[in-house]
Amino acid sequence: MSSVTVRELELEAFQPHGTFCQMADNPRILAMARPVVFRPDMIQMQLGDSSTASFSICRVEPREYVITGGEYHDHAMEGILPLDGDILIHVAPPSHPRMGIPLDNFEVYRVPMGTMVVLRPGTWHGAPWPAGDKPVNVLVVLPVRTYAIDSVSIRLEPDQQIAIEGV
Repeated sequence: MSSVTVRELELEAFQPHGTFCQMADNPRILAMARPVVFRPDMIQMQLGDSSTASFSICRVEPREYVITGGEYHDHAMEGILPLDGDILIHVAPPSHPRMGIPLDNFEVYRVPMGTMVVLRPGTWHGAPWPAGDKPVNVLVVLPVRTYAIDSVSIRLEPDQQIAIEGV
């Protein structure tokens, strides 16, 4: 029987086979400050003749359970995968931004660790919350640069914000 020795993952050695990126604790590219830290476009994967998928990490730290705004993407679906803890996500059905966010239609879901959620285009959503008192790393999958070219975002006035109950 032949054998092979396990090697440590090193970019130069692995390059003929593909690429990799340490996602959860990578200190590079902090696009937002705490309590939500977003590391965009950390690694890409071609999808055949389709778009390029971009894998980003959003590290969410405990914060007040209040919906303060939302965003949506006209053309892109968004994948959300909590890696090391449960999260809460808020969603509402599509509407035109001139009509405002459909405040009465927001729902909040607990997403268990390891469960991938895929949002349809137009679905209002925003940064998740950890469902406990520890930070959670969340894998976000979007077409590359969606946050820059296909994202509509609205901040709610204080009297429009929505408290989340039953956590």
